Amino acid sequence: MDILMVASEMVPFAKTGGLADVVGQLPKELENLGHHLGIVLPYYRMVKEGGFETEHVNPEFVTTLSDKAVQGEILRASLAEHITVWLIKNDHYYDRDGLYGSEKGDYEDNAERFTFFCRATLELIKTMGLKPDIIHCHDWQAGLIPVYLKTLLKRDPSFATVRTVFTIHNLAYQGVFPKADMPLTGLPWEAFTPEGIEFYGKLNLLKGGIVYADAVTTVSRTYSQEIQTKEFGCGLEGVVQSRKEDLYGILNGADYTEWDPEKDRFIRKNYGKTTYLSGKKDCKRSLLEEFGLELEEDAPLFGLVSRLAHQKGIDLVAEAADEISRCGGLVILGKGDEKYERLALELRDKYHGKVGVRVAFDEPLAHEITAGSDFFLIPSRYEPCGLNAIYSLKYGTIPIVRATGGLDDIIIPFDPESGSGNGFKFHNLSKEAILSAIREATRVYEEKDPQKRLLQSAMKCDYSWEKPAREYEKLYLKTLSEDRRL
Repeated sequence: MDILMVASEMVPFAKTGGLADVVGQLPKELENLGHHLGIVLPYYRMVKEGGFETEHVNPEFVTTLSDKAVQGEILRASLAEHITVWLIKNDHYYDRDGLYGSEKGDYEDNAERFTFFCRATLELIKTMGLKPDIIHCHDWQAGLIPVYLKTLLKRDPSFATVRTVFTIHNLAYQGVFPKADMPLTGLPWEAFTPEGIEFYGKLNLLKGGIVYADAVTTVSRTYSQEIQTKEFGCGLEGVVQSRKEDLYGILNGADYTEWDPEKDRFIRKNYGKTTYLSGKKDCKRSLLEEFGLELEEDAPLFGLVSRLAHQKGIDLVAEAADEISRCGGLVILGKGDEKYERLALELRDKYHGKVGVRVAFDEPLAHEITAGSDFFLIPSRYEPCGLNAIYSLKYGTIPIVRATGGLDDIIIPFDPESGSGNGFKFHNLSKEAILSAIREATRVYEEKDPQKRLLQSAMKCDYSWEKPAREYEKLYLKTLSEDRRL
């Protein structure tokens, strides 16, 4: 198959979150399965300054936004050896410090920026003579592509056999804009209805992708079920329910070339399944030194690497901090909302010597925390996938998670008697619930044989990209076999 991925970010070119990791890894695995891959990405300042080798392949093209002719250029780069990365260049839209906004908030012209991106992608396909079987669109920034193919371009022979797959990485981020932005899209007003892209009087680009794509995916099985409920649906639960026959939950994979304690370049000492005792001990000692913590060698160390926001449940960790500091220590790394950054720093000051905090985005330190901690806390209110849980398992750092989204799929409660399971999880969003899971984990930590069985069980878990890639391959073939054109 010829598969074209369309996304607003991907490693190694531009990244703000897990979307970039998925788009950077899934195409490689699909290529290994024998498919032909291409990727479309905006040509951000971050890409321009990243030192990537690019070439201009088209001097310029023109597309229309609100009857205004907008010029763009096409550049080409590569991912791995054989995957073409098409870069949409327009310095007015993309030559900025941030991908989506600044410290002051989202860019006010994001509707225009990503409408242009979607229209430019379709221009690129025609200009370069591409013949994709599948266009796989990711998140709201690419949400208009399925809409265009089912409306303005439904009779265009260039796209007659193309099918679309749309992936929701986080339903909370929807690309909602004022009704006044509708003319930017060039779509007929007939599409601005509750059955189309209208959302409480506004334009919703994520909804467009959900409604018009041939198939819809999310990044875990449980999350695909949760977003059909009022609690997790963010106002779109009815829309998602209407597509339930075409909705698939495919858990993301991990990039084990970057997240593997046997070859991790960021940690003090590399280790594997047979050398974890000495390896983790050295990594833990290094981590305590990094944060200036005073902790007995056999006391448990809890790690948390997260965006500091309401979704991530750091307030629950704060409520449990008294007990954590009595039995062990805690290290926190992350940036986010000022309220939660301040809360983390208050914990550091209150539990001096037992709680360490770094308010930053620091990839090397994230690896050090994953290797040097004994337990990894993920008390999220919702979590579409939960890659940090996958990473921590590989490092023998046992996850303690709230049972939601992908976390509920990844973590199997540990049974000390049988030695089965790989972590601990709790269900209620309460101090009592997280403390109960922490106490259970600590009891296992204090008993040598159960702790050993748990570590071995966790480190044996394999969440590589091979299985997800085969699930996507199966979905693509199924989508191509069905007549879904309107």
